Parts: sequence; structure tokens; C-alpha cells
Amino acid sequence: MTDVHADIAIRRISTDEARERAAPLAQALADVLIDCVEGGASVSFMLPLTREKALGFWYGVLQAAASKERVLLVAETTAGRILGTVQLITAQPDNQPHRADVAKMLVHRDARRRGVAAQLMAAVERAARDQGKTVLVLDTVTGGDAERLYQRAGWQTVGTVPNFALMPDGAYCATTFFHKQL
Repeated sequence: MTDVHADIAIRRISTDEARERAAPLAQALADVLIDCVEGGASVSFMLPLTREKALGFWYGVLQAAASKERVLLVAETTAGRILGTVQLITAQPDNQPHRADVAKMLVHRDARRRGVAAQLMAAVERAARDQGKTVLVLDTVTGGDAERLYQRAGWQTVGTVPNFALMPDGAYCATTFFHKQL
């Protein structure tokens, strides 16, 4: 575990935990996802985001983590409350065994500005190295806080696509793509 703040740590959800504790993990992760979407984060979901839809998403992620297609990291308090998460999608085409996608970097609004996102990103990069991945890619809303976070962490901008996605309220947003060579 990596210390983020005195009461917050980053850890990887093991394949066994993803299988054996799927229900409580999905509930806690759904809380974070719903909070982020309600706060305006463009992370593939529209308002209103139902708990059922959020749970369905997380059960799929946990299944992928259990089958080693993804690495799922969480930031949690010493009391066990999940405040943030990020994923490393390691299942790639045959000609890209060296590459992984970073996805769904989410931090609950009441845990922001405490270094949680930066620590999640550092941890996902370590996880990628541990998996033998040397090229990482991700995308984010252009002009948002996450874009600045990735730039500070040494990620390189590939380009921006106007009107690539929708914000949770239905407004179009541009998306910036990044890569990092490890």
C-alpha cells in the first residue's frame, strides 16, 4: 500500500477479492461513479445514472479484474471507504502486448484536492510496469482538472477531438488523448 494522506491508501483489488467480494466492492465503487457523474464528469455515463446501471458497470469491471484482463486500483480510508479508483486495461490485441489503457480515473468530490488522483496515477503506472507494459494511453475531457493532472505527471498530449463525447447533461465536449512511455 502507498500512503496518500494519513488516512488514505492505494491498493490493488486482487483477483480473489474481485470474485469473492464483488457485491460490496461494486456498491462502494458505484457510490464513487454516481458522485462523479452527478458532479459533471464525462466518464461514459449520462444523467440520471441509476444505481443499477452503475452496479452493472462495476460487476463487469470486477469480472475483468478477476480474469486478469484489468487491474483495478482503489484509494480507500483506513476505515475501508473507497474514495477513488483507476483501471489499467491490460487485455489488448495480439500485436499490442506492450500497451495498456488507463481508464475511469475517478475521485469522489469530497476527497479531491488531497493528492488522491496523483497517487492513483503513480500506482497505475507501477502496476503497468509490473505487467510489462511500456506504452500507456488515456483520454480525458479537454480543459478539465484531469487534463492538468496528466500533464503534471509527464503524460504527452497526442491531440484533441472536438465534440468527441457528451457531458452527463448532454452537452458536447472535446476529448484530449494522451500517451506515456514507461
